[in-house]
Parts: sequence; structure tokens; C-alpha cells
Amino acid sequence: MTAMTMIEAINFTLKKEMERDQRVICLGEDIGKNGGVFRATDGLQAIFGEDRVVDTPIAESAIVGTAVGMAARGLRPVAEIQFFGFIYEAMDQMASQAARLRFRSGGVLGAPMVVRAPYGGGVKTPELHSDSLEGLFLHSPGLKVVMPSSPYDAKGLLTAAIRDNDPVLFLEPMKLYRAFKQEVPEEDYLIEIGKAKVVKEGEDLTVITWGQTVPLVSKVVEQWEQEQSISIEIIDLRTVSPIDEDTIIASVQKTGRAMIVHEAVKTGGPGAEISAMINEKALFHLSAPIVRVTSFDTPYPVPSVEEDWLPNADRISQGIREVLAH
Repeated sequence: MTAMTMIEAINFTLKKEMERDQRVICLGEDIGKNGGVFRATDGLQAIFGEDRVVDTPIAESAIVGTAVGMAARGLRPVAEIQFFGFIYEAMDQMASQAARLRFRSGGVLGAPMVVRAPYGGGVKTPELHSDSLEGLFLHSPGLKVVMPSSPYDAKGLLTAAIRDNDPVLFLEPMKLYRAFKQEVPEEDYLIEIGKAKVVKEGEDLTVITWGQTVPLVSKVVEQWEQEQSISIEIIDLRTVSPIDEDTIIASVQKTGRAMIVHEAVKTGGPGAEISAMINEKALFHLSAPIVRVTSFDTPYPVPSVEEDWLPNADRISQGIREVLAH
């Protein structure tokens, strides 16, 4: 076991998977000599050379399009998009090429590839750098969308993503890259894509969240339980597509209340799909309406107001208060 930050766990995993499988190739802007904006690929080009750690032009559509071609021809590319807000440039390659290749070819071809991208607020970035756009890809059948919240999960999920035979969008919370260290096994392990984690068991309320809101929710819940005689269950979704329906429904059937917290905007966000799922599968177990605590339906704001725009401790507490009032 080694204490790692999330960015160290990602770098370690890429190195191990490239050593294990010669088909794994990294490509993206400034990922070679510079090691990427956040140093996720630091040192890899020196080990594996320019043919396997490829610096690309500033062209997201070309990066992902090249990865699709590589994957279709038997490689396992890991493409980096510098910031998730730049993904619009590669939407065609992601949604109409990578996601559909297996379906379109009747299973003859596939796209075993990973697209990595940092996302998330609270770090005062310029426009189009912090956006949480996972809802766009939740609506794109054929793509898996993974969003870890810890170094341990980042390693296990990224390993699983690289070895998966379908395209995986691997979204990394910038705010958590170096926020804390966690003991991470150096030996090989995988975390199943599509399986949520019950971070904390509870009896009175289920809170469903993922990515960088998991530590925040955990902190707020801890304070509530210290001050009130209540028990709150926390589910870290880990994977936004596919969604772990069984874990969510079992928890809501037990607690009778549900709250969803995410950084994506409210309208059409993943919380809406989860809410619909609960209504379809566990409506008569609910003692209160489902509450969503999300970002607001506007473009990502300027840094001076982002802390109020994002789900924060006060808004999460208000959501808990609202759902428990019934």
C-alpha cells in the first residue's frame, strides 16, 4: 500500500497498464514532455517513448477521432481532453462514432478506448474549464461514464476502463486531484464499472452523489448526525452510465427518502434520470418528495460567484432539512 493523491493514482495506473499491455497508447495536448496540465502523464513519455505517449495538436476532434481509429484497429488508446468543457469539439466523434461503432458494425468492430478529462468547480478556472457535462453523455447509448471520488477508486476504475471493450469517458474532479492522500494498493485490482459504493449506511435518508461532491456531502452529513438524532445513507454512484439501479432502489426502499446532489445543471441533469428511476421503482416507499441539490441552469459563472452557484454546504443542509420535514 502506498499513500497517493488522485493524480498520483491516475499516473501510476497509466504506467502500470502501459507496462502490462503494449496496445495501450496515450495521446493528447502537452501530455508528453510536459506531462499534461495537471501532470497526470508526467514521466510516461520518457519511459515509453513518443510513439506511445503522443503529443497532439490543439484539436479535440482530431484527438478523439484518432483514438476511435486506433481502437477499431486493435489498440487501446487513452485520450486526454485538457478540460471537460472542450469536449464539445469532439461530440461527433464521441457520440456518433465511438458510442455507435459496435452497434453499427453488428459487433464486428469495437472502440475499446478511454477519454480522460478533468472537470468540476471550486478552483476558479476560466470559462469552459470547470463544466460538469456528464448529462450529455448519459443520453448517448454505447458510452460508459465514470466519475471517481477518491484515489483508491480512481485506480480501480481507470484500470477497469482501460481494459473495457467499449468506450469509457473517465471524468476526473480537479478539486480532488491533490486534495488528500489515501492508501492505494500497488498490486492489480479493478472496480466494476456500473457498481455504486455505499459510503455510509443509514436509515432515515438516502443521499446519492458522485465525483467531487462526495467528500462535501460526507462532511455535511457528519455534522448533521452529530447535531441531530438521524441516520443518513450516502451512495457514491461512481458510474453515471450505466447507473446502479439496484443499489439506489434498495437504499430508498429502506430509508423512504432520497436526495440527489450533483454539480451538473439541474434541467436534464443525471439527477432527473435518477429521480425518475426512483419514482418508477420505489414510489410507494417514499415518505417525502425527492430533493435535488444541483448547480443552476446557467452557463458556468465567473470565479467570484462560483461557490454560490455550485452545491455548497448550506444548500446541501437546506436540502436535508427540506426532505426530512415531511
